[in-house]
Amino acid sequence: MKLRSWLFVPADSERKLAKGLNCPADVLILGLEDAVAASRKVGARGSAAEFIGANAAQLESRQARLFVRINPLDTGLAMGDLATVVVPGLAGIMLPKTNSAADVLRLGHCLDALEARAGLKAGSVLILPVATETAQAMLNMQSFSAPLPRLAGVTWGAEDLSAAIGAAANRDEDGQYSPLYSLAGALCLCAAAATGVPAIETIHTDFRDSAGLAATSRASRRRGFRGRMAIHPDQAQSQPSA
Repeated sequence: MKLRSWLFVPADSERKLAKGLNCPADVLILGLEDAVAASRKVGARGSAAEFIGANAAQLESRQARLFVRINPLDTGLAMGDLATVVVPGLAGIMLPKTNSAADVLRLGHCLDALEARAGLKAGSVLILPVATETAQAMLNMQSFSAPLPRLAGVTWGAEDLSAAIGAAANRDEDGQYSPLYSLAGALCLCAAAATGVPAIETIHTDFRDSAGLAATSRASRRRGFRGRMAIHPDQAQSQPSA
């Protein structure tokens, strides 16, 4: 399974879902978390499940896969998300605001039961944790020290981490990540290596900056990342070859 380019698509937007079908991304991540307003989250679950049922086979024919980014485990929304979207055709779950490897194991136990209910092969739904979005996560990165069931990769994020610690920005005046966020990326690389899965680079926030995307993606590849998140279809088309 190729896991180089991962495109976020809000699950409550029919237009963006349709556009995502024509994008060359290796993975479409149907979003139920930050990109979906609270009043639309329940409806977005159903939209995601319908999209998976209608399009998974078409995407698999070109070796693309469907993941769903659920709401964090501690929000009270995650179980409802999972109960709706674990259907045939689902390849994986993105787990935001993962606090430690224990959260990955907890999610895996939930998937055990939901796969059986949906008639899916046991262990077939993979997990991609966003491993650096909380202060607790940063302090617990050593928990990713050995292979974990279902783990598809490890990725990281800077935007939610800066909000969690009350930072005004995650970059210094020269535009480079501040030390904490550089550390987060480095720990992601180590966690992925220790668990035997690919490290997936975080987003390039300016989707109009194709030159910056290309330059930072090449630098990320040199550091050891094997894929990257995208927030716009053009970014998935602009990724340099690994």
